[in-house]
Amino acid sequence: MSTSSLRRQVKNIVRNYSEAEIKVREATSNDPWGPSSSLMCEIADLTYNVVAFSEIMGMVWRRLNDHGKNWRHVYKALTLAEYLVKTGSERVAQQCRENIYAVQTLRDFQYIDRDGKDQGLNVREKAKLLVALLKDDEKLQEERAHALKTKQKMAQVATGEV
Repeated sequence: MSTSSLRRQVKNIVRNYSEAEIKVREATSNDPWGPSSSLMCEIADLTYNVVAFSEIMGMVWRRLNDHGKNWRHVYKALTLAEYLVKTGSERVAQQCRENIYAVQTLRDFQYIDRDGKDQGLNVREKAKLLVALLKDDEKLQEERAHALKTKQKMAQVATGEV
């Protein structure tokens, strides 16, 4: 187990995070790889639970407000938010629209790492894509319908009904 994941586990216990919050923290960690699709799927399913929904979105907004060396929190939170908008409860898209200014401000995100690489570029691009999706009702409905079909196909494959 890596030091960062051990530290994350300790924080989860000390701060008494819920199961849903722990999953979001794991999906939006500073680890140099993206969140797994299975983890994002679990989180999306949890958005249909009223209590878990508020815990998930609270943690997503907290991660989106990070900055500096925690740029991966922001990038992965945008990745997760986009996934949740497409596959989670309708309330995710509704809440993201209500708080679109928080995503719009990320179009100006800046962070240059110690090697001189502009890590903010990925955040800016992801924020632009998410804002565009949230502002286009038709595109959003298409994406949600496509995601639902994909999820149904995957369920059929998993149960051997194909």
